[in-house]
Amino acid sequence: MNTHDLVAFVAVVETGSIVAASARLNLTQPGVTRRIQNLEEMLGAQLLDRLSKPLKPTAAGHEAYEQGRRLLRMLEDLKSGVANDGMVRGEFRLGLTPFLSEAGLTAPLDAVRAEFPALAVRVVSGWSPNQLERVCRNELDAAAICLPDGAVPPADLAADDLGAQPVVFVVAREMKIPRTVDLERLSQLSWVINQDGCGFRDTLKRKFDASHLPFNIAVEALDSELRLSLVSRGLGVGLVTPIALKRSAFRDRLKPVAARDFKPAVRAWVVHRAPAGRLERPIKLFRDGLVRELEALIGG
Repeated sequence: MNTHDLVAFVAVVETGSIVAASARLNLTQPGVTRRIQNLEEMLGAQLLDRLSKPLKPTAAGHEAYEQGRRLLRMLEDLKSGVANDGMVRGEFRLGLTPFLSEAGLTAPLDAVRAEFPALAVRVVSGWSPNQLERVCRNELDAAAICLPDGAVPPADLAADDLGAQPVVFVVAREMKIPRTVDLERLSQLSWVINQDGCGFRDTLKRKFDASHLPFNIAVEALDSELRLSLVSRGLGVGLVTPIALKRSAFRDRLKPVAARDFKPAVRAWVVHRAPAGRLERPIKLFRDGLVRELEALIGG
């Protein structure tokens, strides 16, 4: 088997098109197509559904992709293992959910880059469900995610529980709302919240649904500071991490509100497929650094 053909096929599956794969590999589109055809001839199977957009693997293609990613990782592990300098090389594809980006993109990432200078770290931001899927599909080597408390990652992934991560409710300071309310009072307000896919939003909606209370969304916005700006202007109630509130330019115009019967939290996890091979040490270093950052943020 020509590993270049396998690399081209993996790139097409992960990017969804010949065009994107050719850009990733710095090859011409006909060159990528030819490599895919070579692999299909060698395996005796059609690997891509060429009528789908984006391109998707066939049933045989799914199997070839799973086996192929493992083979390419083993080759990368072999290269690192026999290198004279003993350095970990190759690519480390790391997913981060937005909630963990502030903590993960500081000291933990700096530690990985310092300890493994020959390792190319590529960080991808996205919501936790999507990050989980990408780890399962071998599109990411590891991901730091948040799940509703009580939910756990798939059993076929290696997963480290980083603990519960709290959030607080906030409203505009001038709103005539007590600092402690019940869930029914909160349900009478509109919400300024993350877009669908956020673990905190999912936790909140589950609680409201279980209590048979309305959950009315006024604004969906990805940026935390934008949401706090809107909340400070009285557009509704928001959900924010303690550190984001502490660092916000709008903190003096906001008032934290506690719910008597609900303390929202999600659990943070670092997940990856096992065995991690040459990436075992970088993943562990990142995980340990992230734990320290989260403990410092919560404690501070």
